[in-house]
Amino acid sequence: MYNPTKPYKHQILKLIEGTWNTPYAKVEKDIYPIITKKFSYPEVQHTDGIGTKGFYHWQKRTFKNAVLDSLAMNLNDLAMVGAVPYAIQNHIVLPKDDHKAILEIVKALAIACSKRKIAMTGGETSIHSGSEGMDIGITISGFIKNRRKNQCQTGDILIGLASNGLHSNGLTKVKEILGPKYRPEFTEPTKIYMDEILSLLNTYKVNGMMHITGGAFTKLKDILGNSNAIISHPEKLKPQKIFYDIYSKTLSNKIMYSTFNCGIGFILSVPKKEASKIISSLKNSDVIGEVVKGKGEIQIKSIFDQKTIIL
Repeated sequence: MYNPTKPYKHQILKLIEGTWNTPYAKVEKDIYPIITKKFSYPEVQHTDGIGTKGFYHWQKRTFKNAVLDSLAMNLNDLAMVGAVPYAIQNHIVLPKDDHKAILEIVKALAIACSKRKIAMTGGETSIHSGSEGMDIGITISGFIKNRRKNQCQTGDILIGLASNGLHSNGLTKVKEILGPKYRPEFTEPTKIYMDEILSLLNTYKVNGMMHITGGAFTKLKDILGNSNAIISHPEKLKPQKIFYDIYSKTLSNKIMYSTFNCGIGFILSVPKKEASKIISSLKNSDVIGEVVKGKGEIQIKSIFDQKTIIL
């Protein structure tokens, strides 16, 4: 039975207060945490959750992985603008009042935030009786030391960074075509690219960056401007088996590359002279194409059947 008094509240507050030792902000205890920032840079905020993947996380009680998924969806997007995260709020949604699950989720989030020097400044838990899965929505605040325009330039080389599987997008389509039966790949946490991306920006020139999430490769249109992307999916970034299994269910190349990351979770658009140095500094990366004059189209040679598609 749902207990609206939330008897676990004091345990939650202790976990939250444990994240307040951060170089970026001073956090003081009050009815709501009072935040005094220790910087004067421009800021950016971002909100995301885990969507349909929460159905599988709830089914298998993979709460730590669910936390990593929610963090990854936000941190990877912040990385596209070179933002350093400093504060976070969360909204946990569960199908039933499971105190053990709530504490496990908050503890995992507190540990991850402490490691990254991100202060947890608040949150909420909602019980949605009758729903099939869980969600962990996160709003994260970050600051940008060096503002830069995220825009591909004609003549750039496109570099792909390997994904580690489905990540947190396309699970609605997966459930639709493969049914509710569970596979371990469904709860594998999304890879976090932020650390290597922020490190990269300190050394090399990067013109455009895109986290391949909802909409998959069509997201590149947001940073192409008046250019086209010509992509030839390399063997080095070959999709994991799950993508071939999905493709075999009579899905078209167009659906695959506009729904799933297909083994490439993040894309960089860099000057040609920087490409080889950047690839040598990144694990599991490779050249996937180039940026040419055009009208914002994306041309991809599919790794599934070698046919070319236009997005």
